[in-house]
Amino acid sequence: MPADLRHIIDEIARQADEFLAGATGRKQGRAGIEEFLTLEYADLSPSDRKQVVDGVMHVLEDESFFGTEFVGDAFKEEEEKEE
Repeated sequence: MPADLRHIIDEIARQADEFLAGATGRKQGRAGIEEFLTLEYADLSPSDRKQVVDGVMHVLEDESFFGTEFVGDAFKEEEEKEE
C-alpha cells in the first residue's frame, strides 16, 4: 500500500469518532467512511478508495469501534456478496 494511502487511512481512523458518531454497525460505518472520502478526498481513484475504506475498517475493527457486533473474518460477508 502506498505511503500516502497509509497516511489517509490513519487520518480518517483518527477522525472516526467525529464523523461516525451514531453509526450503529459496520454497514453504516463503511457508508460513513465512503461519504467522508467523497467530501475530503474526491480525487482518489476507485481502487485507492477501496483500499482506504478497507484499511480504515480494519483499523476500526482492531479498536473494537463497532463493539462485538461482528465476530470472525471482518471482510468475509462482503467477499461472499461480491462473488
